[in-house]
Amino acid sequence: MNEIRDAILADQLDALGGLAVPESYRAVVVRKDEQNMFEGVPTKEKDPRKSLHIDEVPTPELGPGEAIVAVMASSVNYNTVWTSIFEPVSTFGFLERYGRLSELTKRHDLPYHVVGSDLAGVVLRVGPGVNKWKAGDEVVAHCLSVELEDPAGHDDTMMDPQQRIWGFETNFGGLAELALVKSNQLMPKPAHLSWEEAASPGLVNSTAYRQLVSRNGAHMKQGDTVLIWGASGGLGSYATQMALNGGAIPVCVVSSPEKAEIVRKMGAELIIDRSAEGYKFWKDEHNQDPKEWQRFGKKIRELTGGEDVDIVFEHPGRETFGASVYVAKKGGTIVTCASTSGYMHQYDNRYLWMNLKNILSSHFANYKEAWEANRLIDKGLIHPTLSKVYPMEQVGQAALDVHKNAHQGKVGVLTLAPEEGLGVKNAEKREKHLEAINRFRGV
Repeated sequence: MNEIRDAILADQLDALGGLAVPESYRAVVVRKDEQNMFEGVPTKEKDPRKSLHIDEVPTPELGPGEAIVAVMASSVNYNTVWTSIFEPVSTFGFLERYGRLSELTKRHDLPYHVVGSDLAGVVLRVGPGVNKWKAGDEVVAHCLSVELEDPAGHDDTMMDPQQRIWGFETNFGGLAELALVKSNQLMPKPAHLSWEEAASPGLVNSTAYRQLVSRNGAHMKQGDTVLIWGASGGLGSYATQMALNGGAIPVCVVSSPEKAEIVRKMGAELIIDRSAEGYKFWKDEHNQDPKEWQRFGKKIRELTGGEDVDIVFEHPGRETFGASVYVAKKGGTIVTCASTSGYMHQYDNRYLWMNLKNILSSHFANYKEAWEANRLIDKGLIHPTLSKVYPMEQVGQAALDVHKNAHQGKVGVLTLAPEEGLGVKNAEKREKHLEAINRFRGV
């Protein structure tokens, strides 16, 4: 691994094809024999620092259509938190089911799970049938893993019956020194970004693109008013940029004055600070408060000049979903991609059916959508929202930050890269966008 890292740092990428792939590598894992360690512990008290370990693991066999990547940096997504606290289910069930699919997928069913659904790094080896990529290519990876043996996946690969999220529903993820990916997960690394910056957008940027922009999502158009929950967070920060970049009008919901200032610096003007307004959409565990929905809707109309929102960018789930359905305009769309505050949603159906509103589901992105989202990063139209970077040895703390919502934007993790700021190949382009690239740093 040291030879591989040194060749990458020395920009001797042509030499990588001649170096041996190590028989083992360091990786961030959860262990199957610990999957019940948090039984009886409330969700908010489950600590990823106890469950995420750095182990030396065997390098997996390289199969057809696959690539092994030397990972310079990765990042933490909410699915890493779910994996680390074994909620809503242990991910070892995913690995067991995937392992039953074929002789090759048996590799994934192991007593440990290498986690992580983002990476930036360099291709080391490609398997049979891979022509687009070669050893030495600098890449980022999106997290859609598909088999593409079923016709259902060939119009939209997210509809493939064997669609999985790499590093969450598959093994050999990106929080490691090496990663195993399908070659159709790879995309060019934006040359003006460092390794950790390039690694941070993949999952959330692609998710926001499909959810808001794609024909498979809300199909946002110029002039649309878009309510964005958690507008300074890992997902919402990209939705905010896409709304602004696409000519829409974001109404950004945040939870502190500091977060309000961040979205203001991105160019948003209509901002709701939930902490200042004191919204409590639930009276108790079982009953919501429609008067709070109404108060929230009134605040939105005050900001928009009397207009309701065309699109609600939903991902908190249970805590906010009733309010989201209420505040969308007649004929509007509530598009949801997650449920970080709970999966069992409740809403008043009268406000949906009598006002012809739509609830639309969205999940990650297909390769085309991920490629287009990465292209926006490469063009400098959308920027990373990296706020803090940890060494791999502190990945538990990085995951805890995300679990406790004690972060802004994205939290990065260095794997093979020895320090931040490495990997930039286009300094002139970087200089043009440096303020935007660093907007979230240190916040």
